[in-house]
Amino acid sequence: MGTWPLTQVAVIAVIIALFWLLGHNTAETMARIGITPGFDFLGRPANFEIGEAPIAFKAGDPYIRAILAGLLNTVKAAALGCVLATILGVVLGVAGLSGNLLLAGLVRWYVEIVRNTPLLLQLFFWMSLAKSFPSPRQALSAFGTFFLTNRGVFVPGLSFHNVSAPTLWLLGGFVVVYLAFLTWARRKGSVPGRRVGLATAILVGGVVLAFPLTGAGASWEIPALAGFNIRGGYNLTPEFAALLTGLVVKFSAAIAEIVRAGIQSVDRGQWEASRALGLHSGQIMRLVVLPQALRVITPLTTSSYLDLTKDSSLAVAIGYPDLVSIINTTANTTGQSLEALTLLIAVYLAINLSVSAAMNLYNRRVALRGTART
Repeated sequence: MGTWPLTQVAVIAVIIALFWLLGHNTAETMARIGITPGFDFLGRPANFEIGEAPIAFKAGDPYIRAILAGLLNTVKAAALGCVLATILGVVLGVAGLSGNLLLAGLVRWYVEIVRNTPLLLQLFFWMSLAKSFPSPRQALSAFGTFFLTNRGVFVPGLSFHNVSAPTLWLLGGFVVVYLAFLTWARRKGSVPGRRVGLATAILVGGVVLAFPLTGAGASWEIPALAGFNIRGGYNLTPEFAALLTGLVVKFSAAIAEIVRAGIQSVDRGQWEASRALGLHSGQIMRLVVLPQALRVITPLTTSSYLDLTKDSSLAVAIGYPDLVSIINTTANTTGQSLEALTLLIAVYLAINLSVSAAMNLYNRRVALRGTART
């Protein structure tokens, strides 16, 4: 027993020595090939273009701006993927438990096929499908407002004009005040519906007023064929559309299974008691079953959100300029591979920890409500 602390000290010393040796060798190798370690390269001009950037970027802008554009692309794909996968997953999970054997069978086939197919293969499939659509002049159209072309998917959307920093600060201020009010009200106890409605009305009114007060504007645009291309609305590039579709399809199947398991975890007596009170199936599901099933659904869905965020890095395989793609290009053009990979790991860790923290807060609230009811 007396030698156990000495063994621990020896193991720690060996680990420290290995890390020191690794760092020393890395520094020597970088010095030998003329690379100075550090993150100074982030301020240097990047000599490449980004095909799809949510912020203005051109060759010659600093690497930090290119990495920010890649980060925003990753966040956009992950956030939309989580929302749409949740909606589709809940619908499929409920439909899979319906009494309609044909519908339940279709859902079961969908889940089994999607879950047992690699995501990368699905992305290649969706990318090939996106490239096979006709040109804009022969575009596949739905209701004259949605267009499928080989240049992307065109949908109606808001177009913002003259949005400046004061506009963003004002909008952020309204959101902070709104969230602070809800937090204060919850700490006081329950949040009355009238207070929530009033706070939401004030928030919406503030957002509406923020645009004219700062000279910004917004308009609703519907895409339409103009010449040889489609103008107006919001354009989902083939790469982004394929990535988003792949993520939504893949993880909606996983969420559907989670929802199914959560609903089946609710005691059948809850259904019988609800029917005895005169509630129909839709009311039972919405008011009785799903609120209780959330205690099972939420932790598992959190894991799916984290997996979706990490798997969005496969976008590099289909040419979507996400964070991994930009970091990879940065490492190749600067030679600062170690620093670039360290930055990539830190960013993904921060994103996933943020998602996990937010979902844990929601899970705690759901669990507390469930405990209070019992």
